[in-house]
Amino acid sequence: MTPHLPRHHHRDAAPGHRPPRQPLQGPALRLTVYLGESDQVHHRPLYAEIVHLAHRAGLAGASVFRGIEGFGAGSVVHTSRLLDLAEDLPAAVVVVDEPQRIEDFLPQVREIAPRALITLDRVQVVPPLPPAAADGGDDVEGAR
Repeated sequence: MTPHLPRHHHRDAAPGHRPPRQPLQGPALRLTVYLGESDQVHHRPLYAEIVHLAHRAGLAGASVFRGIEGFGAGSVVHTSRLLDLAEDLPAAVVVVDEPQRIEDFLPQVREIAPRALITLDRVQVVPPLPPAAADGGDDVEGAR
């Protein structure tokens, strides 16, 4: 059984809680950091530290994706299929925001993950649908 992890980390909340940002839309930059699940910094998982840094920096969003198989610079294949190789599965931290905000954030990531593979990709963020349209409401033109 997986231990319960809290959904909100109050230690990242600043004394003057910042209001939610407007949804990101249009041109953006996606920062992806590829690392091992067991990589650590300051006795904490590196992936968690990057997410918390992004949150404190006020970036639009960050997610961690856990791989089921992969290899990196060391050329050792890590897989969830073999118990002895399942200890350091691949992970990817993805952060998306306006290009300048990501470029400003990149040095912080490089400081705590100097050997990680980091990629930057230009992306186009699709704006969310208005609430009525997302709920399948009748006020969407052409809906029946």
